[in-house]
Amino acid sequence: MSTTKIFYYLSTGLLSLLMLFSAFNYFFNYEAIEGFFRIFGYPTYLIYPLGIAKVLGLIAIWTRLSPLLKEWAYAGFFFDVLLAFAAHYTTDGAIVPSLVGLVLVLVSRFTEARVFASV
Repeated sequence: MSTTKIFYYLSTGLLSLLMLFSAFNYFFNYEAIEGFFRIFGYPTYLIYPLGIAKVLGLIAIWTRLSPLLKEWAYAGFFFDVLLAFAAHYTTDGAIVPSLVGLVLVLVSRFTEARVFASV
């Protein structure tokens, strides 16, 4: 197995765990997430749709049914972690998880292009 494939599967797997953990909290720890959204200044009605979008985005990335859908999923994850970084930076300074998420999204996306370019 090539180094690029290892980076792809490792980064995509870790990104999946991060997004599943986030979606799980959105659905089953709503009160705490609602408090965070209020602190960050985000509307709380986005919590459930964002959790659903994260799960659907992971399905789009792993199944590779549609290249366009996969691109939209990566774009959604990129903007999600970018906005999480901005929210944490301006409020509590806990930027490490969102920076890790940003790196995982970028590594997964750009190694994915190399791994599946010949498929």
